[in-house]
Amino acid sequence: MFKTKDGEEIFVIDGHTHFWDGSPQNQKNVHGKQFIDCFYAYHSNLSPKEWLWPKEKFEKYDAQTMHDDLFVHGYDDMAILQSTYLSDFYKKGFNNIERNYAMKKAYPNRFIINGAFDPRDGERGLDQLRADAEKYHLKGVKLYTAEWKGDSKGYKLTDPASYRFLEEAEKLGIKNIHVHKGPTILPLNRDAFDVADVDDVATSFQNLNFIIEHCGLPRLDDFCWIATQETNVYGGLAVALPFIHTRPGYFAHVISELLFWLGEDKLLYGSDYGIWTPKWLIEKFMAFELPDDVARETGVSLSLTAKKKILGLNAARLYDVDITAQKQKLMAPLAAAS
Repeated sequence: MFKTKDGEEIFVIDGHTHFWDGSPQNQKNVHGKQFIDCFYAYHSNLSPKEWLWPKEKFEKYDAQTMHDDLFVHGYDDMAILQSTYLSDFYKKGFNNIERNYAMKKAYPNRFIINGAFDPRDGERGLDQLRADAEKYHLKGVKLYTAEWKGDSKGYKLTDPASYRFLEEAEKLGIKNIHVHKGPTILPLNRDAFDVADVDDVATSFQNLNFIIEHCGLPRLDDFCWIATQETNVYGGLAVALPFIHTRPGYFAHVISELLFWLGEDKLLYGSDYGIWTPKWLIEKFMAFELPDDVARETGVSLSLTAKKKILGLNAARLYDVDITAQKQKLMAPLAAAS
């Protein structure tokens, strides 16, 4: 929970977190090493020096560390655990749903679990999606369109096989489709993360919400022009937000464009933990003001109301989180201990 200087409480839902194992013991080949090394480069180049981690910790952290970084030292009240497999690179998967479920069982009121699917898995994948939806009560999935699988180096949301999975997700009540559409990660191909295929599926699946993680960067213009006309397309700020430290002018450009085209009701905060941690991200975000020339040119305002929506209210709406009830659940252990 973040409190303003006036004592106003802001409920924070972190829309993009990971409990990964990128350690050498789990790496299947050189590409597993390339992937986690690339993540570490993002971490090293965009974090304040005092928040840098040693490489060994970054490759694999434990549940207690993640919990404390998010909810004790950081301002998160809840977090969404995204599942990412990368099975061609990692023996047990990079960030599988079983590992995420163990985290949720340890801290049941703190986490929402999202699953994943890959349309190239065919009938076996559909059966797994049904089983995961029933076991984990999924309301969302995370898709990685640039993931390698055998000879394939990615897929499109517009592929016929993708349509089958999206239709099944809709039947199962999985309404939030998070899609990594943004920066490439070695060795994956940049063009496999292109946002162009979002337009078609957003129109075809009006009952699904498409949360485009990383706002399509570096294709911000393409993303904005799509998201402004598709009412069910949202922007996830993971990766965009850390530029607030090293490139505040660039962040001002990105957030002002998003506010201009999408508006404050369609943006979701995400720390991308463990690449970055919520404490410094949220402190800098709450202190940030748009430069006068940017605000004047775009006509937008990053007001306290907008920040409250971005940090938690928008995600609560998509995931049916009753914030008042959730606050009571989180306060219950504290009351019992007093």
